[in-house]
Amino acid sequence: MVKIGNLELEGRAVLAPMAGVTDRAFRELCTRFGASYVVSEMVSSKGLQYNDKNTGRLMELGGAERPAGIQLFGDEPAVLALAAKKAMAYHPDVIDINMGCPVPKVAGNGSGSALMKNPPLCGEIVAAVKRAVPVPVTVKIRKGWDRNSVNAVEVAKICEEAGADAIAVHGRTRDQMYEPSADWDIIRQVKEAVKVPVMGNGDVTSAQDAAKLLQQTGCDLVMVGRGALGNPWIFQQINAYLTDSCCIIPGPGLFERLTVMVKHIEQMCQYKGEAHAMREARKHVGWYLKGMRGAAEFRRRAGTLATREDLKELVKCVLEANLNHGEGSV
Repeated sequence: MVKIGNLELEGRAVLAPMAGVTDRAFRELCTRFGASYVVSEMVSSKGLQYNDKNTGRLMELGGAERPAGIQLFGDEPAVLALAAKKAMAYHPDVIDINMGCPVPKVAGNGSGSALMKNPPLCGEIVAAVKRAVPVPVTVKIRKGWDRNSVNAVEVAKICEEAGADAIAVHGRTRDQMYEPSADWDIIRQVKEAVKVPVMGNGDVTSAQDAAKLLQQTGCDLVMVGRGALGNPWIFQQINAYLTDSCCIIPGPGLFERLTVMVKHIEQMCQYKGEAHAMREARKHVGWYLKGMRGAAEFRRRAGTLATREDLKELVKCVLEANLNHGEGSV
């Protein structure tokens, strides 16, 4: 069991926050399959200042996804502290601060991974948020801004001293985005430098990867991001592998994969309305269909989904294409 502040986590696999992906429906799904902790999509601290409705929706947390954190981004300590106070209205178990997002619209405005260019500011932000809320405060950082400024250890130590209760480390610099392979050694270095729990993030796409990351870095938790896309079963597989003598749970069969996909999209429709949800569902359906017979064509069709009826028709075609070739699993 790992403790983040006063919060106890049962398992060692957690869901990484991902913009445009880790909405309430996906977080609930991953929790059901064994994620011990989930985090919202990143929320703009400035957007919260103006009581933006869309910002509020990002923070809605349900009882089926606990424990859950709300992730905030920004670059002003006072603004982030106020945002954290407002976020408490949604009853998060944790407030997480984004210091790792590499996308230009975030990092280009001084937030996300750009904060790593200013370690003292990182500490000021953590301290301000820590004073503002009664729940644990965590941060998610990267290896550094670029190869000439690899400073994850420095930033982690400053954040810990400022009051951070846990630190998540993505093993790539900002300019590396999501390629090449993540540097797990930087995660080990951070773990050796701080006393608070460390979450290792990067290139975990299987239970075996999770075990290797834990063994090689000594980190406390494995944070799974892209490895969970279209694959919420990964948390179940990691938990079994780590707790049951390296037990390997096989991947889902065709029917289970499609059934879970449909339920996932239906839940999205319930929370967001059909029109909005189906636009967002297109990428999820593409991830679920990866590796199936005819996947390229089906994923192209997924890009045009507009209604639940469209989804039903696509599922019917996928079943026919795969079962006609005797493929009951993928």
